[in-house]
Amino acid sequence: MSEQKRNDDETGVAAPAGPAPSRRALLGWGGAGLALGAAAAGGAMAVIRPENDAVPAADSGAAVPFHGAHQAGIATAVQDRLHFAAFDVTTKDRAELVSLLKEWTRAAERMTAGHAVGDGAYGGPAEAPPDDTGEALGLKPSRLTLTIGFGPSLFAKGRFGLEDKRPAALVDLPKFPGDNLDTARSGGDICVQACADDPQVAVHAIRNLARIGMGRTAIRWSQLGFGKTSSTTPDAQTPRNMFGFKDGTRNISGTDTAALDKHVWVGEKDDDAGWMAGGSYLVARRIRMHIETWDRAPLQEQEDIFGRDKGEGAAVGKPKEHDEPFLKAMLPSAHVRLAHPDSNDGATILRRGYSFTDGTDGLGRLDAGLFFIAYQHDSRKAFIPMQRRLAAHDALNVYIQHVGSAHFAVPPGVRGKDDWWGRALFS
Repeated sequence: MSEQKRNDDETGVAAPAGPAPSRRALLGWGGAGLALGAAAAGGAMAVIRPENDAVPAADSGAAVPFHGAHQAGIATAVQDRLHFAAFDVTTKDRAELVSLLKEWTRAAERMTAGHAVGDGAYGGPAEAPPDDTGEALGLKPSRLTLTIGFGPSLFAKGRFGLEDKRPAALVDLPKFPGDNLDTARSGGDICVQACADDPQVAVHAIRNLARIGMGRTAIRWSQLGFGKTSSTTPDAQTPRNMFGFKDGTRNISGTDTAALDKHVWVGEKDDDAGWMAGGSYLVARRIRMHIETWDRAPLQEQEDIFGRDKGEGAAVGKPKEHDEPFLKAMLPSAHVRLAHPDSNDGATILRRGYSFTDGTDGLGRLDAGLFFIAYQHDSRKAFIPMQRRLAAHDALNVYIQHVGSAHFAVPPGVRGKDDWWGRALFS
C-alpha cells in the first residue's frame, strides 16, 4: 500500500479522486488535536459489485469490490486466510456508535481497495499517531473482504434504543448437547470477518478497526484461521479439514443466484425488522478437534464416521466426490448423512469455515480444530435444527467439542459513498 499510482496500477481500483479528510491537517502544534481520533478516515470508492455478490477466484493480488447489494465475504470466492473478531461496544452513546460505524466503513472501503487508512502510516506530523498501522505497506489487496454483523446483545433494552429492531431470527443460540462453551470465546455485540489471501492483510484490517474503535469498542475475542475448509467455487478442489477429509462438497456456489436467494439472503418478506433485506445470518462456532485421538483411529472407522472415503472424498458406494450420495448406505450416525439437506427438511447453509491451530493446551495436545462459519437466511430453520441432529447422533462427536459460539445479523451491503455499515438499522 504505497503511493496512489502504484495502487491504481496493481489493483485496478481507482484511488480516491481527491484527498481524504485529514485529522492531521487539523492538528495544531503541541498535540492540541490528538483527541480528534480517526473520525476523518478517507473514503475510497470501489467498483460496484454484481448483484449476486460473487467474485471469481483470481490472482491473489486482486481487489474485491466493497460496494453492492450484499456484503462481500459471504458468497465471494473463499480466500486462504481469516481473522475474525468479536467486539464489545464500550460506549453508551448511540451517536458515538453511529460515528464509529461510519468511520469503520470508510476505512474498510480503503483497505479492501488496497489503500492505507486515512493519510497513511507515515509522512504526517511526528506529534500525532499515524492513521494507518503500516504493516501492510507495499502489499496488494489480496482479495481482502470485510464483513460486519450485529449480535443479540447490541439490541438489549436500555443500550442504544434498538430493542424494537432486533430481528426475530436473531435468537440466542441454544446450548447443544456436548457443548463446552467458553464465555470468553462466545458472543459479542459486533463481529468483523476479515478474509484475505495474505494473513498480514487480514490481520492489518482487524488491527486498524480495533485501533479506530479504541474507547468505543474492545475486542472480546478473535480467531485466526488458515486452510479454508469449504469453497464457494465448486469447480475448484474441495478443501480438507484437520482430520484430512473433504467436507462441504455440496456447499452453495457463489454464482448460484437462485440457491443464494433461497438459502442465504434475507428476502423482503422475511425482513420483519425492516433493515435486513439483502443481509444474512452468521453462525460462528469454535470446534476443538481431538487430533491425537483421531490419529489413532483406524481408517475404516474414520471413513464410516464421515460417510466418505478419505482419498477421493466420494460418498459410501460412489466412485467420485460429487456423485449424489446414497444416504441409506451410510451408517445412521455418519456425519454426511446427518448433515445432508435430505435429512434436514431441505435446510441448507453456506459454509466458510477455516482450520486453526493455536499452540498446545498445556498438556502437550494441539489446540486445533475448525472455526465453523455458516451463513443462512434464518438460523432457526437451518443451522439450529441441523446442529440439534448432529449433536444428538453424530459419531464425530467423540472426536470434537464445540467450545465457542456466536450468532450475528449481517446487514445488506454498502451501496455507495453516502451509505455505511448498519445505516438502515440506525435510521
